[in-house]
Amino acid sequence: MLDIRKIREEFPILHTQVYGKPLTYLDNAATTQKPRCVVEAERQQYYTLNANVHRGVHYLSEQATDLLEQARDSVRRFIGAASVQEIVFTRGTTEGINLVASSLGQGWREGDEILVSAMEHHSNIVPWQLLAQRRKLVVKVIPMDDQGNLLLDAYASLFTERTRMVCVTQVSNVLGTVNPVREMARIAHAHQALVLVDGAQSTPHMPVNVADMDCDFFVFSGHKVYAPTGIGVLYGKEALLEKMPPYQGGGEMIASVTWDKTVFEELPYKFEAGTPNYVGSHALKVALDYVQALGLEDVNAYERSLGSYARERMAGIDGLRIYGEASEREAIVSFLVKGIHHLDMGTLLDRLGIAVRTGHHCAQPVMDRMGIDGTVRASFSFYNTREEVDALVDGIERVRKMF
Repeated sequence: MLDIRKIREEFPILHTQVYGKPLTYLDNAATTQKPRCVVEAERQQYYTLNANVHRGVHYLSEQATDLLEQARDSVRRFIGAASVQEIVFTRGTTEGINLVASSLGQGWREGDEILVSAMEHHSNIVPWQLLAQRRKLVVKVIPMDDQGNLLLDAYASLFTERTRMVCVTQVSNVLGTVNPVREMARIAHAHQALVLVDGAQSTPHMPVNVADMDCDFFVFSGHKVYAPTGIGVLYGKEALLEKMPPYQGGGEMIASVTWDKTVFEELPYKFEAGTPNYVGSHALKVALDYVQALGLEDVNAYERSLGSYARERMAGIDGLRIYGEASEREAIVSFLVKGIHHLDMGTLLDRLGIAVRTGHHCAQPVMDRMGIDGTVRASFSFYNTREEVDALVDGIERVRKMF
């Protein structure tokens, strides 16, 4: 069992006030708050071990390099990868997807196909559209039902001999749906297609194992898993990464450079052009260690219980509709109250100290599918409480009566 009171003491921002009200932070799908250990790790490295990595023979550089590579191995273990060569540091989920699209896509031909699920974040749509425009490819949409479940029979029927890639989120940032990525990977591989899984919303909340799901690529962002912004991870199967050309050129990713020829560095460095975010990668390691010490199974169980409690309480509010009713969901609740625009609801809740998200959540095709222009989204973390759920419900009721 998690000691929520003790956990909350590790997150100073949770004890601040907004407009004279205690902060109720329910925007964790956008970004999570940071525990003291993560902030201190970043601060301490700048104060005591700040030096560029991989290039120096002096003590600080060697120590900073060790911290970077320790972080890479921590990520490898956290997601169940086979080798550190399969772990590429990026700025976040978005850059990881762009890296795969720009690099792997160079070998695709006109008419080749990419399957993208109907519930994707723009970060897993736009890079593939840009690639399709450049290479004259075809983007097909994996449909979903009204409850927010992907239709696997329809998915299987989309494959042809030209299908090259399947792009799917493990957890929807709008609906909370947990997609069957392992089964989707099995189907894709039966058609000789590759699979990229967006793990931005799954990695902070559930155990992730890339070997078990057998995805070819997996991406996530540090700032959603209690680490700083500007650091993320791309996992790719080593054999695939070996064949892919570099995404960017510059220092760090080269073995040698002459006017006649450049020889690229080995994995994973050939995809890490320029000075890496070596402080951010160390802070990411500390964040992953922190979450693992709590126990991801316990974290997931607690967060899902909060999500269920929120849905139960919100079901009693007149005119409120929840969007996303898949059988397996994480603690994300998107809703609208009849007659109240999502922006108005979010603004007025904010005045009560309650931080939620409003709008299309960078998933406009999901909104189009549901026939709306946006929702209010409450998303939960292990540091949230039932009392905060009650505050949200009371706040919604208060706003509803104003209208």
